[in-house]
Amino acid sequence: MEAVITIDVIRRSGADVTVASVEKELRVDACHDVKIVADALVADCKNTVFDLIALPGGMPGASNFKDCGALESLVKKQAADGRLYAAVCASPAVALGSWGLLKGLKATCYPSFMEQLQSCATAVESRVQQDGKVVTSRGPGTTMEFAVTLVEQLYGKEKADEVSGPLVMRPNHGDEYTITELNPLEWKCNNVPQ
Repeated sequence: MEAVITIDVIRRSGADVTVASVEKELRVDACHDVKIVADALVADCKNTVFDLIALPGGMPGASNFKDCGALESLVKKQAADGRLYAAVCASPAVALGSWGLLKGLKATCYPSFMEQLQSCATAVESRVQQDGKVVTSRGPGTTMEFAVTLVEQLYGKEKADEVSGPLVMRPNHGDEYTITELNPLEWKCNNVPQ
């Protein structure tokens, strides 16, 4: 979810998105039997300059990112050059934190990785956290907000609003809201949905 939502939302902004695999092949077997075909291998991107590098989360994905020397070099250069980098879910703590890219910065991550994050960043529990050129977020449920924040960092608030409007995102995140059921039905299911 974190990869696909981020890719989709940023592409909606008009950005040229390169999906790169840390594996030895373009096909990535993600969680829950989701298959993603990347555009390139991370190893082939080492001389490419990106405006943003964003890492989705999940395990063992975040560990795979952490252990990929080519990705580590790419993201460290991104940070050193003052360009935008981002991570969601486990990746802020597992990858960015272990590479030393969150020192002195506020960051957030998936709840079960917050303790690990505290050793390498100022850990905060916000849904999306931006500090300087790094953006972090908590998990699958915050990925839409994360991706729109990245669009805002790339293009500005007007473009972020333009992209988020058709996504029917909830305004005023955190406010109470009520869902009105207009046509109540009683749903029954006798089997496992296929």
